[in-house]
Amino acid sequence: MKIIVAIKQVPERDARIRIDSVGKWIDLADVEFAMNESDAYALEEALQLKEAHGGEVIVLSAGPERVGKTIREALAKGADRAIHIASESEDELAQYDALGVAQLLARAIEDEIVPEPDFLILTGLQSDDLGLGQTGVIVAELLGLPHASLILKVEPTGSGTVRVLRELEDGWFQYLELHTPAVLTIQSGNSKLRYATLMGIKKAKTKPVKVISIADLMSEDLGKSPAWRPAAPVVVLEQVKLPTKQRTTQMLSGTPAEAAAKLVEKLQFEVRAL
Repeated sequence: MKIIVAIKQVPERDARIRIDSVGKWIDLADVEFAMNESDAYALEEALQLKEAHGGEVIVLSAGPERVGKTIREALAKGADRAIHIASESEDELAQYDALGVAQLLARAIEDEIVPEPDFLILTGLQSDDLGLGQTGVIVAELLGLPHASLILKVEPTGSGTVRVLRELEDGWFQYLELHTPAVLTIQSGNSKLRYATLMGIKKAKTKPVKVISIADLMSEDLGKSPAWRPAAPVVVLEQVKLPTKQRTTQMLSGTPAEAAAKLVEKLQFEVRAL
């Protein structure tokens, strides 16, 4: 089984966020970065599949040089090799929307697709920074592969298909069977994440990482259609703002019993604290 896992490096969840001077994104000067949470679960699912059925796990990530730290973390956890789509600066990749990033990933993935049926592409459900939840689905469309989202568990059937468990709304779940190759977007919380061992960290230093720049990736003559070359973004991020804190006071009139009843109602239906 061959599995490609797309991972993204995002700001730490507890990082102190400040908007940059132009108001287009956050100030990255003093921000610590980590692997996107749902991507970490996608990696864990891939490693468990490899342990159960054998094969190879390849991590794929796009971004500046600092992304190498997250790639090495994935290799230390057990991935076999990596592909780094390297941007020359922080701003280069930011110029691409979800469609543009998906085109970059799909172009890098196409060289890795094998004719054997037991081939999977896993991504996280969505990123912690933008939260668009579109990249994996667009990659599937570009590659012409079946896909399913909100996946909690993947079970190969041994007949060129996989059986997946999807999380639906209101506590409902769904089992689907897809032909492979396929693209699956993984939901967070489906398993316990592993830590990189000391031995894994040492091995990660010797595992191959293929680095290809965005410019080189787009200039390669691989017989691809013009659709593979990212055009002008269809979605443009105009401005980023921090949430504004608002404080309001409501006076509850009536008798003490009536005021108490109104307070309980607000706590239950508006604040949802009860």
